[in-house]
Amino acid sequence: MNQNETDLIRRLEDEERELVLPTFDYDDAWALGRELMRLATERDLAVAVDIRKGAQQVFHAAREGSTVDMDTWIERKIRTVYRFGASSYLVGRRHGGDFNAATGLPFTEYVAHGGAFPIRVRGVGIVGVVTVSGLPEADDHALAVEALRSLPGR
Repeated sequence: MNQNETDLIRRLEDEERELVLPTFDYDDAWALGRELMRLATERDLAVAVDIRKGAQQVFHAAREGSTVDMDTWIERKIRTVYRFGASSYLVGRRHGGDFNAATGLPFTEYVAHGGAFPIRVRGVGIVGVVTVSGLPEADDHALAVEALRSLPGR
């Protein structure tokens, strides 16, 4: 692993430590989803957005130009977050080259491409996942992180 990759992993780990919320309820999920859609609309991004609280899908929206394939990517990214307890981008970086070969997990069920970020509550742990799909993986990840940072009270 080269220094750039090591630095990226360190930055992603720092984001996960930083983005721990005091609480997360259904209204927060809607606020997060609305913020993601506002950013995507403002920037004319063809993305699909998904917010889960536990296993329940609380928010899902897609912009013009998005495709049904983005929804299948969302499902696979979410499974990766719940299985590994970290963002799909961080999981991918930690596994280097081919995540699916390294883990033996099927590509049809799990992907370690950026865009799904765990929603953590202080003293509780992971309570949900926010996911963006449709952009290059670093950009999907960055959009989810930007929206999480905008939540009041974090």
